[in-house]
Amino acid sequence: MTSTRIDAETLRRLPKAVLHDHLDGGLRPATVVELAESVGHTLPTTDPDELAAWYVEAANSGDLVRYIATFEHTLAVMQHREGLLRTAEEYVLDLAADGVVYGEVRYAPELMTKGGLTLPEVVETVQEGLAAGMAKAAAAGTPVRVGTLLCGMRMFDRTRETADLAVAFRDAGVVGFDIAGAEDGFPPADHLDAFEHLRRENVPFTIHAGEAHGLPSIHQAVQVCGAQRIGHGVRITDDIPDLAAGKLGRLAAWIRDRRIALEMCPTSNLQTGAATSIAEHPITALKNLGFRVTLNTDNRLVSGTTMTREMALLVEEAGWTVEDLRTVTVNALKSAFLPFDERNALIRDVVLPGYADAL
Repeated sequence: MTSTRIDAETLRRLPKAVLHDHLDGGLRPATVVELAESVGHTLPTTDPDELAAWYVEAANSGDLVRYIATFEHTLAVMQHREGLLRTAEEYVLDLAADGVVYGEVRYAPELMTKGGLTLPEVVETVQEGLAAGMAKAAAAGTPVRVGTLLCGMRMFDRTRETADLAVAFRDAGVVGFDIAGAEDGFPPADHLDAFEHLRRENVPFTIHAGEAHGLPSIHQAVQVCGAQRIGHGVRITDDIPDLAAGKLGRLAAWIRDRRIALEMCPTSNLQTGAATSIAEHPITALKNLGFRVTLNTDNRLVSGTTMTREMALLVEEAGWTVEDLRTVTVNALKSAFLPFDERNALIRDVVLPGYADAL
């Protein structure tokens, strides 16, 4: 099957896995409007369609700092139990409707305590909402498994506290850890204590790197902090002077050869200026060079996207085939923060049969 023959419904039905998706960046516009009214928060508009358009327009600035600032309104409605329960449950149902069979959702608990919830209460509430969503999705015949990554904010000083939370809740749905926020000026090594603690406790982690900042951030994330995956990582191409020839620098070779997954988010990267077009996004060249690239949404509301849309863009603008989509889906599950046997079962029993039906 060639790329020109993949219709929209086929794409929607393909089993998908997403590793890089922020809870506070993926709310339904109508939910933001309703919750904002209930907590007395003023939005740019109370029309859900207009709000969705506002998010995408505001994020299309080419500036990571301004992109991050769009989260003011979603976070405002996620400070109380009701908002967290609803957004977490809807998050799962939206993934299921998009054909996702495994997802990892990330968020920073420290950003959700203004309503009086403690950090553990935030985590417990989100897990309760995710569990309700998974139960409803399974009952509807569209089962999806969702694991949680807790984020420390790299510009603040609570990453070790959040790492302790990840350890405490690792048997209650939390599968890993991340640091998020503005990259430039806030290097991963500033939070080395948190990463060393996680390694001692056998908790896996990914690190946002190589998006707004270049190779030094990727080097620190991998070689100093010990990340098992890289969030975004598009700037790894700075260590591949000639993508066509495929001659790799030492850091790029290390990442490829040791199968360190790159959590790539094409639409988001266009918005923040980390890439210039879908056709020229590094994900295609890196896939062809044998890197373990994965395809992700990053923030579905902010980017106006879904996994189906990300796939469709790569098919239409970069010539991807069903085989290419299968490759990145299997890559994601191989690098998921799940036990080995559970990853294999998802690949063997769900993903490969689903793609075989489309071929």
